[in-house]
Amino acid sequence: MSAENENTNKIHETAVIYPGAQLGKNVEVGPYAVIGPNVTIGDGTVVGPHVVITGWTKIGNDCKFYQFASVGEEPQDLKFVGEKSYVIIGDRTKVRECVTIHRATGEGEETRIGNDCLLMATVHIAHNCVVGNNVIMSNAAMIAGHVQVEDRVVIGGMTGVHQFVKIGRNAMVGGMSRLTQDVVPYTIVNGAPARAIGLNSVGISRAGISSDSRRRLKQAYKILYRSGYNVSKAIEIIEQEVDSCLEVDHFLRFLRNADRGICRGGRSDSDNA
Repeated sequence: MSAENENTNKIHETAVIYPGAQLGKNVEVGPYAVIGPNVTIGDGTVVGPHVVITGWTKIGNDCKFYQFASVGEEPQDLKFVGEKSYVIIGDRTKVRECVTIHRATGEGEETRIGNDCLLMATVHIAHNCVVGNNVIMSNAAMIAGHVQVEDRVVIGGMTGVHQFVKIGRNAMVGGMSRLTQDVVPYTIVNGAPARAIGLNSVGISRAGISSDSRRRLKQAYKILYRSGYNVSKAIEIIEQEVDSCLEVDHFLRFLRNADRGICRGGRSDSDNA
């Protein structure tokens, strides 16, 4: 712990903080918590009872870790051979009880979580995942290695996400879903396997996306999911028929890079777009 900040922090007498750990100002560490020697924790962060933060882990300001969370531990990956890898967490993220966040496989690689996220109890984030800003993962949601979750995604409880899947921004995933393919931005998916059932109209409205952009997204969604075109043809038609905006451009960019394929439309699709 940095000597200059020692008097500004509240460290319980039973906590274990290894030499080399760097704690910012006004950090709280609860009973029986363990902070490893290569950990950096930003100002105002609260580490609750029995939390273990280890590995090469960097945590931002004003985060909160609830009891029994485990952050920065070695990945559950047979390819891992002890290399130096990282967990990086942004500012104001809340990590609830018994959450596990593992560092990456591969020398110098990262598992990264953004700002203002809420990871509810027993969430698991595996090695090499990239989670954006303002993401909510409900209880017992679990994402496998190399998953990418863009900004403002909501993942329902007890959902399982296959490795290398990408979930586009402002998407919503229903509880107990099984994701084996990419989730198109701004959509709602649900089921096992997950199917697209409409636009996430409430989510994109709350995100401040304009009514004009929402109208264009709805048009693009209908071409993708209701026209009968394959993805490559739908991209071509959207480019021709839908006026460009930031959201439509991202929608198309995501489709062009959906290497695993996308969640296709489900039976309830016509009721939700």
